Amino acid sequence: MRTGDEAPEPEGPAGERSADESGARNVLESEPEAAAEGLARAFQGERNLLLRLLYQLTGSAVDAEDLLQATFERALSRPPRDLRRPWRPWLVRVAMNLGRDHLRRRRRRAYSGPWLPAPIDTSAGGAPPGSELTADARDPGASQVPWEPAEPRSTEGRYELMQHVSYAFLVALEALTSTQRAVLLLRDVLQYDTKETASALDLGEANVRQLLSRARRALQAFRASDRVQPRAGDARAKQLLERFLAAIASSDIRALESLLTEDVVLRTDAGGEFHAARVPVVGRSKVARFYINIARRAPRTRVELRELNGGLAYVTQFDGGLAGIAPRAVSIALLSPDGRIAEICSILSSEKLSQVVRLGEAGVSRLGPG
Repeated sequence: MRTGDEAPEPEGPAGERSADESGARNVLESEPEAAAEGLARAFQGERNLLLRLLYQLTGSAVDAEDLLQATFERALSRPPRDLRRPWRPWLVRVAMNLGRDHLRRRRRRAYSGPWLPAPIDTSAGGAPPGSELTADARDPGASQVPWEPAEPRSTEGRYELMQHVSYAFLVALEALTSTQRAVLLLRDVLQYDTKETASALDLGEANVRQLLSRARRALQAFRASDRVQPRAGDARAKQLLERFLAAIASSDIRALESLLTEDVVLRTDAGGEFHAARVPVVGRSKVARFYINIARRAPRTRVELRELNGGLAYVTQFDGGLAGIAPRAVSIALLSPDGRIAEICSILSSEKLSQVVRLGEAGVSRLGPG
Protein backbone atom coordinates (compact mmCIF):
# COMPACT_ATOMS: atom_id res chain seq x y z
CA MET A 1 0.00 0.00 0.00
CA ARG A 2 1.07 3.56 -0.63
CA THR A 3 1.74 5.85 2.28
CA GLY A 4 2.17 9.19 0.57
CA ASP A 5 3.48 11.13 -2.40
CA GLU A 6 6.91 9.54 -2.30
CA ALA A 7 5.60 6.10 -3.29
CA PRO A 8 5.50 5.29 -7.04
CA GLU A 9 2.14 4.68 -8.67
CA PRO A 10 1.30 1.19 -9.98
CA GLU A 11 0.49 0.62 -13.64
CA GLY A 12 -3.20 0.40 -12.82
CA PRO A 13 -5.59 0.58 -9.86
CA ALA A 14 -5.18 -1.92 -7.06
CA GLY A 15 -6.83 -5.21 -7.87
CA GLU A 16 -6.45 -4.91 -11.66
CA ARG A 17 -3.67 -7.47 -11.99
CA SER A 18 -3.00 -9.79 -14.89
CA ALA A 19 -5.65 -12.35 -13.88
CA ASP A 20 -8.33 -9.68 -13.81
CA GLU A 21 -7.19 -8.24 -17.14
CA SER A 22 -7.27 -11.72 -18.66
CA GLY A 23 -10.81 -12.22 -17.36
CA ALA A 24 -11.89 -8.86 -18.74
CA ARG A 25 -10.39 -9.64 -22.14
CA ASN A 26 -12.33 -12.89 -22.17
CA VAL A 27 -15.53 -10.95 -21.56
CA LEU A 28 -14.62 -8.45 -24.29
CA GLU A 29 -13.96 -11.28 -26.71
CA SER A 30 -17.09 -13.25 -25.82
CA GLU A 31 -19.46 -10.29 -25.54
CA PRO A 32 -17.86 -7.49 -27.60
CA GLU A 33 -21.08 -5.63 -28.41
CA ALA A 34 -22.35 -5.64 -24.83
CA ALA A 35 -18.95 -4.58 -23.52
CA ALA A 36 -18.66 -1.74 -26.04
CA GLU A 37 -22.18 -0.57 -25.26
CA GLY A 38 -21.48 -0.60 -21.52
CA LEU A 39 -18.31 1.43 -21.96
CA ALA A 40 -20.11 3.92 -24.22
CA ARG A 41 -22.81 4.40 -21.58
CA ALA A 42 -20.16 4.82 -18.89
CA PHE A 43 -18.37 7.44 -20.99
CA GLN A 44 -21.54 9.48 -21.44
CA GLY A 45 -22.70 9.05 -17.87
CA GLU A 46 -19.45 9.65 -16.01
CA ARG A 47 -17.55 12.07 -18.28
CA ASN A 48 -18.67 15.24 -16.52
CA LEU A 49 -17.96 13.88 -13.05
CA LEU A 50 -14.47 12.76 -14.08
CA LEU A 51 -13.72 16.08 -15.79
CA ARG A 52 -14.70 17.97 -12.63
CA LEU A 53 -12.53 15.81 -10.42
CA LEU A 54 -9.55 15.93 -12.78
CA TYR A 55 -9.80 19.70 -13.15
CA GLN A 56 -9.94 20.12 -9.39
CA LEU A 57 -7.03 17.71 -9.00
CA THR A 58 -4.74 19.26 -11.64
CA GLY A 59 -5.93 22.87 -11.91
CA SER A 60 -5.96 22.55 -15.70
CA ALA A 61 -8.93 21.90 -17.97
CA VAL A 62 -6.60 20.85 -20.81
CA ASP A 63 -4.86 18.32 -18.57
CA ALA A 64 -8.24 17.14 -17.28
CA GLU A 65 -9.41 16.36 -20.81
CA ASP A 66 -6.15 14.56 -21.63
CA LEU A 67 -6.42 12.49 -18.46
CA LEU A 68 -10.05 11.72 -19.19
CA GLN A 69 -9.01 10.34 -22.57
CA ALA A 70 -6.26 8.30 -20.91
CA THR A 71 -8.80 6.90 -18.45
CA PHE A 72 -11.07 5.61 -21.17
CA GLU A 73 -8.12 4.28 -23.14
CA ARG A 74 -7.24 2.31 -20.02
CA ALA A 75 -10.82 1.05 -19.88
CA LEU A 76 -10.48 -0.25 -23.44
CA SER A 77 -7.06 -1.84 -23.03
CA ARG A 78 -7.21 -3.02 -19.41
CA PRO A 79 -10.84 -3.03 -18.28
CA PRO A 80 -12.18 -4.23 -14.93
CA ARG A 81 -12.83 -7.94 -14.65
CA ASP A 82 -16.59 -7.75 -14.16
CA LEU A 83 -17.99 -5.49 -16.86
CA ARG A 84 -21.50 -5.89 -15.48
CA ARG A 85 -20.75 -3.94 -12.30
CA PRO A 86 -21.09 -0.13 -12.16
CA TRP A 87 -18.22 1.63 -13.92
CA ARG A 88 -18.04 4.73 -11.74
CA PRO A 89 -15.88 3.41 -8.85
CA TRP A 90 -13.38 1.87 -11.27
CA LEU A 91 -13.24 4.97 -13.49
CA VAL A 92 -12.81 7.32 -10.53
CA ARG A 93 -10.06 5.09 -9.23
CA VAL A 94 -8.15 5.07 -12.53
CA ALA A 95 -8.68 8.79 -13.18
CA MET A 96 -7.56 9.89 -9.73
CA ASN A 97 -4.42 7.77 -9.85
CA LEU A 98 -3.53 8.93 -13.35
CA GLY A 99 -4.17 12.51 -12.24
CA ARG A 100 -2.09 12.08 -9.10
CA ASP A 101 0.83 10.78 -11.17
CA HIS A 102 0.46 13.71 -13.58
CA LEU A 103 0.37 16.25 -10.76
CA ARG A 104 3.48 14.78 -9.18
CA ARG A 105 5.40 14.89 -12.48
CA ARG A 106 4.31 18.47 -13.14
CA ARG A 107 5.59 19.65 -9.79
CA ARG A 108 8.97 18.04 -10.42
CA ARG A 109 9.50 20.06 -13.59
CA ALA A 110 11.07 23.52 -13.50
CA TYR A 111 8.59 26.36 -14.09
CA SER A 112 9.23 30.02 -14.82
CA GLY A 113 7.52 32.14 -12.18
CA PRO A 114 4.43 31.33 -10.11
CA TRP A 115 2.24 28.43 -11.23
CA LEU A 116 -1.46 29.34 -11.24
CA PRO A 117 -4.51 27.20 -12.06
CA ALA A 118 -5.97 27.64 -15.52
CA PRO A 119 -9.35 29.43 -15.45
CA ILE A 120 -12.48 28.12 -17.12
CA ASP A 121 -15.12 30.28 -18.76
CA THR A 122 -18.47 29.81 -17.03
CA SER A 123 -20.13 32.79 -18.70
CA ALA A 124 -22.82 32.48 -21.37
CA GLY A 125 -21.22 30.78 -24.34
CA GLY A 126 -18.79 28.80 -22.24
CA ALA A 127 -15.38 27.69 -23.44
CA PRO A 128 -14.12 27.85 -27.03
CA PRO A 129 -15.70 25.59 -29.66
CA GLY A 130 -14.23 22.11 -29.83
CA SER A 131 -13.48 21.60 -26.17
CA GLU A 132 -15.24 18.85 -24.23
CA LEU A 133 -16.12 21.35 -21.53
CA THR A 134 -17.96 23.47 -24.07
CA ALA A 135 -19.78 20.54 -25.58
CA ASP A 136 -21.09 19.44 -22.21
CA ALA A 137 -21.99 22.94 -21.11
CA ARG A 138 -24.02 23.62 -24.24
CA ASP A 139 -25.79 20.26 -24.28
CA PRO A 140 -29.29 20.94 -22.92
CA GLY A 141 -29.66 17.24 -22.15
CA ALA A 142 -26.56 17.08 -19.95
CA SER A 143 -27.39 16.66 -16.29
CA GLN A 144 -24.55 18.91 -15.14
CA VAL A 145 -21.78 20.91 -16.74
CA PRO A 146 -18.30 19.71 -15.78
CA TRP A 147 -17.44 22.56 -13.44
CA GLU A 148 -20.52 22.06 -11.27
CA PRO A 149 -19.84 19.70 -8.36
CA ALA A 150 -21.96 16.62 -7.89
CA GLU A 151 -24.67 16.85 -5.28
CA PRO A 152 -23.26 15.64 -1.95
CA ARG A 153 -24.72 12.64 -0.15
CA SER A 154 -25.51 14.86 2.80
CA THR A 155 -25.64 18.55 3.67
CA GLU A 156 -22.57 18.25 5.88
CA GLY A 157 -19.94 18.90 3.18
CA ARG A 158 -17.07 21.14 4.29
CA TYR A 159 -17.26 23.47 1.31
CA GLU A 160 -20.15 25.13 -0.44
CA LEU A 161 -20.89 23.52 -3.78
CA MET A 162 -19.65 26.37 -5.95
CA GLN A 163 -16.51 26.70 -3.82
CA HIS A 164 -15.38 23.39 -5.25
CA VAL A 165 -14.40 25.06 -8.48
CA SER A 166 -13.90 28.65 -7.28
CA TYR A 167 -10.54 30.04 -8.19
CA ALA A 168 -9.70 30.74 -4.55
CA PHE A 169 -10.28 27.07 -3.74
CA LEU A 170 -8.08 25.91 -6.62
CA VAL A 171 -5.28 28.24 -5.49
CA ALA A 172 -5.61 26.90 -1.94
CA LEU A 173 -5.36 23.31 -3.18
CA GLU A 174 -1.88 24.04 -4.53
CA ALA A 175 -0.62 23.98 -0.93
CA LEU A 176 -1.42 20.25 -0.71
CA THR A 177 0.60 17.26 -1.86
CA SER A 178 -0.91 15.32 -4.75
CA THR A 179 -2.11 12.56 -2.43
CA GLN A 180 -3.57 14.99 0.12
CA ARG A 181 -5.37 16.73 -2.71
CA ALA A 182 -6.81 13.48 -4.05
CA VAL A 183 -7.95 12.39 -0.58
CA LEU A 184 -9.57 15.76 0.12
CA LEU A 185 -11.45 15.77 -3.18
CA LEU A 186 -12.76 12.25 -2.73
CA ARG A 187 -13.75 12.75 0.91
CA ASP A 188 -14.98 16.35 1.07
CA VAL A 189 -16.10 17.03 -2.51
CA LEU A 190 -17.25 13.68 -3.90
CA GLN A 191 -18.32 12.62 -0.38
CA TYR A 192 -16.59 9.23 -0.47
CA ASP A 193 -16.27 7.58 2.93
CA THR A 194 -12.88 6.55 4.35
CA LYS A 195 -13.13 2.96 3.09
CA GLU A 196 -14.08 4.02 -0.43
CA THR A 197 -11.27 6.58 -0.54
CA ALA A 198 -8.71 4.05 0.68
CA SER A 199 -9.80 1.59 -2.01
CA ALA A 200 -9.73 4.19 -4.78
CA LEU A 201 -6.21 5.40 -3.93
CA ASP A 202 -4.74 2.08 -2.70
CA LEU A 203 -4.12 3.51 0.77
CA GLY A 204 -4.73 2.23 4.26
CA GLU A 205 -7.77 3.67 6.04
CA ALA A 206 -5.59 5.05 8.85
CA ASN A 207 -3.43 6.76 6.23
CA VAL A 208 -6.49 8.27 4.57
CA ARG A 209 -7.64 9.75 7.88
CA GLN A 210 -4.19 11.18 8.54
CA LEU A 211 -3.85 12.66 5.05
CA LEU A 212 -7.33 14.17 5.25
CA SER A 213 -6.55 15.73 8.62
CA ARG A 214 -3.37 17.28 7.26
CA ALA A 215 -5.11 18.53 4.13
CA ARG A 216 -7.89 20.16 6.14
CA ARG A 217 -5.36 21.84 8.43
CA ALA A 218 -3.46 23.13 5.42
CA LEU A 219 -6.66 24.66 4.08
CA GLN A 220 -7.43 26.44 7.34
CA ALA A 221 -5.39 29.40 6.10
CA PHE A 222 -7.61 29.53 3.02
CA ARG A 223 -10.75 29.53 5.12
CA ALA A 224 -9.37 31.93 7.74
CA SER A 225 -8.19 34.52 5.22
CA ASP A 226 -11.74 35.00 3.89
CA ARG A 227 -10.29 35.91 0.51
CA VAL A 228 -13.03 35.13 -1.97
CA GLN A 229 -13.66 35.47 -5.66
CA PRO A 230 -16.87 37.52 -5.85
CA ARG A 231 -19.88 35.93 -7.46
CA ALA A 232 -20.77 37.01 -10.97
CA GLY A 233 -23.99 38.66 -9.77
CA ASP A 234 -22.34 40.70 -7.00
CA ALA A 235 -23.14 44.31 -7.95
CA ARG A 236 -20.76 45.84 -5.38
CA ALA A 237 -17.87 43.69 -6.54
CA LYS A 238 -18.60 44.57 -10.15
CA GLN A 239 -18.52 48.26 -9.25
CA LEU A 240 -15.24 47.75 -7.37
CA LEU A 241 -13.58 46.13 -10.38
CA GLU A 242 -14.89 48.85 -12.69
CA ARG A 243 -13.38 51.50 -10.39
CA PHE A 244 -10.14 49.52 -10.28
CA LEU A 245 -9.93 49.36 -14.07
CA ALA A 246 -10.87 53.03 -14.43
CA ALA A 247 -8.11 54.03 -12.00
CA ILE A 248 -5.57 52.09 -14.08
CA ALA A 249 -6.82 53.68 -17.30
CA SER A 250 -6.55 57.20 -15.85
CA SER A 251 -3.22 56.48 -14.06
CA ASP A 252 -4.83 57.58 -10.79
CA ILE A 253 -2.50 55.86 -8.36
CA ARG A 254 -4.22 57.19 -5.22
CA ALA A 255 -7.60 55.91 -6.35
CA LEU A 256 -6.00 52.60 -7.26
CA GLU A 257 -4.29 52.21 -3.88
CA SER A 258 -7.54 52.95 -2.06
CA LEU A 259 -9.05 49.80 -3.58
CA LEU A 260 -6.21 47.52 -2.44
CA THR A 261 -5.42 46.03 0.96
CA GLU A 262 -2.10 47.02 2.47
CA ASP A 263 -0.62 43.54 1.97
CA VAL A 264 -2.19 42.85 -1.44
CA VAL A 265 -0.38 40.23 -3.54
CA LEU A 266 -0.18 40.06 -7.33
CA ARG A 267 0.86 36.79 -8.99
CA THR A 268 1.42 36.56 -12.73
CA ASP A 269 1.76 33.31 -14.67
CA ALA A 270 3.10 33.50 -18.21
CA GLY A 271 4.84 30.13 -18.10
CA GLY A 272 8.00 31.69 -19.53
CA GLU A 273 6.11 32.53 -22.73
CA PHE A 274 5.81 36.31 -22.21
CA HIS A 275 7.18 39.07 -20.01
CA ALA A 276 5.75 38.79 -16.49
CA ALA A 277 6.73 39.22 -12.86
CA ARG A 278 8.60 36.03 -11.92
CA VAL A 279 8.04 36.57 -8.21
CA PRO A 280 4.88 37.80 -6.49
CA VAL A 281 4.46 41.56 -6.25
CA VAL A 282 3.57 42.38 -2.64
CA GLY A 283 2.21 45.59 -1.13
CA ARG A 284 -0.30 48.27 -2.07
CA SER A 285 2.19 50.75 -3.55
CA LYS A 286 4.15 48.18 -5.57
CA VAL A 287 1.04 46.56 -7.04
CA ALA A 288 -0.49 49.94 -7.95
CA ARG A 289 2.70 51.10 -9.68
CA PHE A 290 2.99 47.78 -11.51
CA TYR A 291 -0.44 48.31 -13.10
CA ILE A 292 0.17 51.97 -13.91
CA ASN A 293 3.41 51.04 -15.70
CA ILE A 294 1.66 48.31 -17.68
CA ALA A 295 -1.05 50.73 -18.79
CA ARG A 296 1.55 53.27 -19.95
CA ARG A 297 3.55 50.71 -21.94
CA ALA A 298 0.55 49.09 -23.60
CA PRO A 299 -1.89 51.96 -24.21
CA ARG A 300 -4.11 50.14 -26.71
CA THR A 301 -5.85 47.86 -24.27
CA ARG A 302 -9.35 46.46 -24.11
CA VAL A 303 -10.91 44.83 -21.08
CA GLU A 304 -14.12 42.98 -20.38
CA LEU A 305 -15.66 41.71 -17.17
CA ARG A 306 -16.40 38.01 -17.42
CA GLU A 307 -17.71 35.13 -15.34
CA LEU A 308 -14.84 32.69 -14.81
CA ASN A 309 -14.93 29.75 -12.39
CA GLY A 310 -18.37 30.88 -11.33
CA GLY A 311 -17.21 34.35 -10.23
CA LEU A 312 -16.21 37.77 -11.48
CA ALA A 313 -12.97 38.21 -13.40
CA TYR A 314 -11.71 40.41 -16.19
CA VAL A 315 -10.13 39.59 -19.53
CA THR A 316 -7.61 42.03 -20.96
CA GLN A 317 -6.55 42.18 -24.59
CA PHE A 318 -3.40 44.04 -25.56
CA ASP A 319 -3.58 45.32 -29.14
CA GLY A 320 -0.50 46.13 -31.17
CA GLY A 321 1.45 42.87 -31.11
CA LEU A 322 4.37 44.13 -29.04
CA ALA A 323 7.31 41.72 -28.79
CA GLY A 324 7.26 39.70 -25.57
CA ILE A 325 3.87 41.08 -24.52
CA ALA A 326 1.04 38.60 -24.03
CA PRO A 327 -1.84 39.28 -26.43
CA ARG A 328 -4.32 38.79 -23.61
CA ALA A 329 -4.55 38.05 -19.91
CA VAL A 330 -7.15 36.82 -17.47
CA SER A 331 -7.12 38.35 -14.01
CA ILE A 332 -9.06 37.13 -11.01
CA ALA A 333 -9.25 39.36 -7.95
CA LEU A 334 -9.85 37.85 -4.53
CA LEU A 335 -11.51 40.24 -2.10
CA SER A 336 -10.98 40.77 1.62
CA PRO A 337 -13.91 40.86 4.07
CA ASP A 338 -13.91 44.68 3.93
CA GLY A 339 -14.47 44.62 0.17
CA ARG A 340 -11.01 45.54 -1.06
CA ILE A 341 -8.73 43.61 -3.39
CA ALA A 342 -6.43 41.35 -1.36
CA GLU A 343 -4.95 39.17 -4.09
CA ILE A 344 -4.80 39.22 -7.89
CA CYS A 345 -4.02 36.17 -9.99
CA SER A 346 -3.15 37.10 -13.57
CA ILE A 347 -2.76 34.35 -16.16
CA LEU A 348 -1.04 35.13 -19.47
CA SER A 349 0.00 31.67 -20.68
CA SER A 350 -1.67 30.88 -24.00
CA GLU A 351 -2.23 27.23 -23.10
CA LYS A 352 -3.89 28.11 -19.82
CA LEU A 353 -6.30 30.49 -21.56
CA SER A 354 -7.54 27.91 -24.06
CA GLN A 355 -10.81 27.55 -22.12
CA VAL A 356 -11.56 31.29 -22.14
CA VAL A 357 -13.29 32.83 -25.16
CA ARG A 358 -11.68 35.88 -26.75
CA LEU A 359 -13.06 39.35 -26.36
CA GLY A 360 -16.04 40.37 -28.43
CA GLU A 361 -16.88 43.96 -29.27
CA ALA A 362 -20.06 44.08 -27.21
CA GLY A 363 -19.72 45.17 -23.61
CA VAL A 364 -16.02 45.99 -23.91
CA SER A 365 -14.53 48.94 -22.06
CA ARG A 366 -11.45 50.55 -23.57
CA LEU A 367 -8.55 51.42 -21.30
CA GLY A 368 -5.84 53.94 -21.92
CA PRO A 369 -5.53 56.47 -24.71
CA GLY A 370 -6.05 55.45 -28.32
